[in-house]
Amino acid sequence: MPTNARTPSSYPPLNVQVHTPRLSLLGATDELLEQLVPVVRKGVVTEPPWPFDDPMSLYKDSPDREWSWLRGIWAGRAKVSDSFWRLYFVVVVDGKPVGMQDLIGINFSRLGTVETFSWLSPETRGLGLGKEMRQAVLHLAFDGLGARQADSASFVDNHASNRVSQAVGYLPNGTDWDTRRGEAAEIQRWKLTRERWLKLRRGDIELVGVADCLPVLGIQSPPDR
Repeated sequence: MPTNARTPSSYPPLNVQVHTPRLSLLGATDELLEQLVPVVRKGVVTEPPWPFDDPMSLYKDSPDREWSWLRGIWAGRAKVSDSFWRLYFVVVVDGKPVGMQDLIGINFSRLGTVETFSWLSPETRGLGLGKEMRQAVLHLAFDGLGARQADSASFVDNHASNRVSQAVGYLPNGTDWDTRRGEAAEIQRWKLTRERWLKLRRGDIELVGVADCLPVLGIQSPPDR
């Protein structure tokens, strides 16, 4: 799907785009979500080690998996305030949606911190796209929204996610516990400060539609770069 063929939405978060040489993050419109439904129906993860904490619609059986996944995104898009927001992006490679990358702000107006969540279709893993999409969403967070810090967490045996965090510059930030499929499991926490990101930032990532999105998220003015 060509990125320039999108019809602008009346809701600014759906118009936000992040482009790198390898992929694009496009605001998750219903049209793009429909294109991802076959991927979700086929299954994003089917065997351990389970990467997602509870509750997680992607563990459910089809078709409840697809229905719950869509309902979760629709509900998340509607729950936006100064204390919480979540931006949903569809990852597009060569015109084909292959996964999702989310950016989450909790008390962002006061704290300036963000978290990320992502997944890729099984056949596109191991190609470096996980690192590329994380760098893309971090560019949006720090350069577009003026974040102070990005946090991340993965189960200790989710080696792919932990490798991505290390590769893009996060530093270890302690451990914690959560549940997945009802079982307790240890989590590795990571953090990336703005100062560290500035030393690592890329110069080939393009942001589109961010200024119009700022008031929706309670960000009063564009960040100083």
